[in-house]
Parts: sequence; structure tokens; C-alpha cells
Amino acid sequence: MSLDIGSSAIKLVELKSRKGGEFDLLRLGIEPLSPEAIVDGSIMDSSLVVDAIHKLNDETRVKSTNFGTSLSGHSVIIKKIQLPAMGAEELADSIQWEAEQYIPFDINDVRLDYVVLEEGEPGRDNMEVLLVAVKRDKVNDYVSVISQAGKTPALVDVDAFALQNAYEINYDLDPFKTVALINMGAGVTNINILARGTTVFWRDISFGGNQFTEALQREFNLSFEQAEGLKRGEAADRYSPSDARPILDAISSDMAEEIRKTFDFFSATSTEGSVDQLMLCGGCSLTPNLQQILTERFEVEVELMDPLRRIRYREGDFSAEWLQAVGPMLGVAVGMAVRSVGD
Repeated sequence: MSLDIGSSAIKLVELKSRKGGEFDLLRLGIEPLSPEAIVDGSIMDSSLVVDAIHKLNDETRVKSTNFGTSLSGHSVIIKKIQLPAMGAEELADSIQWEAEQYIPFDINDVRLDYVVLEEGEPGRDNMEVLLVAVKRDKVNDYVSVISQAGKTPALVDVDAFALQNAYEINYDLDPFKTVALINMGAGVTNINILARGTTVFWRDISFGGNQFTEALQREFNLSFEQAEGLKRGEAADRYSPSDARPILDAISSDMAEEIRKTFDFFSATSTEGSVDQLMLCGGCSLTPNLQQILTERFEVEVELMDPLRRIRYREGDFSAEWLQAVGPMLGVAVGMAVRSVGD
């Protein structure tokens, strides 16, 4: 059971694993959040978040008590590091000391995890390790709201890796293509670049749907709710979607520039070559004309990711039209739902 606690909404997804790596969709719910509940990825009003989780529990009739959630933003550090070749026990004993050299926080203030990517090859004296550190207070805040809602926080993942899980169960990995998975949330955009069928680069950028909404608020003197509706293509006050288009396009160009900076850094620090395809998801990815602007800017294929593409469901349980409409918002939630404790 996964709970993607985002800045603008909470998404709940429950999947059932089938033989052959397939999954059935059992439960799905989306509950909007007030903009003051979570600001810049930090929970500012836990009661609003807990109330939203309770509503999702009631609406979806969840029976499971174990919930997983996922984090991103400046409190999350992901590093691929080279360490001297050593056994599993020795690595477990020394990882905290090794991590201190790469983590820009006090090591006592973070929760640390790691996985060995490549064992030391014969004749080589090093090994490649993926290191993930998250500030303890951030983990505690998100775990706490799940506990307050009467559920057990069973695992905590990272948005960029959950997104990759969702992609891998729905699409065939092309070892000759470099793909950027871009999850555009309200406050943060997660980027995970895959090359040779594996992840090679990650970055979170503080740019998302809120920038579009705030620009509409400033330009037309609208409330947050009115600007959100206008962004989604609904008329607001005396303004139509066509009035909003120049404003949205300008912010889309700003977002394209932020993504380009990330790609430039990737190119400068990697030998993988340029990005061949952009796969978009997240609520912000549905912004009118954004996909076309990114296509023109990067001159590569840009596609909306469908996290439910290969997931089965009973037609009587869910509306196909609704699933198609909300699908792009569910990348992280679906990617979390395929996980189980200990994997």
C-alpha cells in the first residue's frame, strides 16, 4: 500500500502482485491538500494531512495497515560513490564513516541507507555503492502523519526511485536509449536519467506547478483556487483559458530552462551522451502546451508517462476515462505500491 504525500494532493494506490511481474489495481484514491498544509516539501500543518489520509482510507475502504511513503527535495541526498572492495559486514560497519565525506549534513541528523551496485571486479580494488541520506526530521514528519492516521509506516522510499519502478513495470527498457523520467509535482520536480537500462543520474529541482499557479494569481489577481482552475483549462472570474495561455507558456519556458541546466550538468559530468527521450508525469505535466514547448526546446521525443499502462483492473471498479485523466499523477504512488517491505 503506497501513500504519495505531495504538496497539492495525497495519492493512495494498492496493487496486488501476480505471477510474471504483473499487477492488479485494487484501490486508488486522490485527495487534494490545502496549499498551506505542505510548503517546500515540509509538513506545516499535520492535522490537514492526517484528515486527508483519513478521508482516503474511508473512501477507498483500505484494509491494509502497512503504508509506504516517499520523499524528495533538498533534505534527500543521493550519491553514487566508489569505496574500497570489502565484505558486507565490513561495509555495514564502515558506511557511516564513509558517508560523512559525501553528505552535507551532520551524519547524526540523517537516516542512511545504501546498496552495492557493482562488486569489485577481479583485479580491481573498488566497489560502487549507491548512498541515500534523508534528514531525520523530514522522515519523522512523514512517518508521524501516517501513524496519526492509525496506519503503520512500513517503508520510506525516494521519489526518483519510485518513479523508476513505475516506468520499469510499464515500459520496455531500451539499453541503447537515454531516457529522462521527469516527475513534475506542485513544489518539486524529480529527474531520474536512465542509460543502458539503469539509473545513472538524479536531481530534484525546486520548480513545479506552484510557479504556474502563482503567476496566474499575480497576473489576474485571482485566489489560489481560481488560478488552479484556470491552469487546468477552466474559466475563472472573467478570464478564459486563452487568456492564461501566454502566462502558462512563459512559465513552461522557464521550466524548460531549469531542466536544460540539469541536462547540461549531466552531460558535463557523464560519458553517457545526450538525452534521447523525456517521459513526463506528475500533475504539472498536464499543463496545457507544456509538452509541446519541451518538444520544441529539446528536439527529442516527449511523452506523457502512463503508470497504469500494464496494470490490470476490473472495469466495474474504476472508470477508464478517470484512470486516463489521473494516470500521469500516479507515477510515484504506483512505483511505491510495487514494493514490499525488505525488497
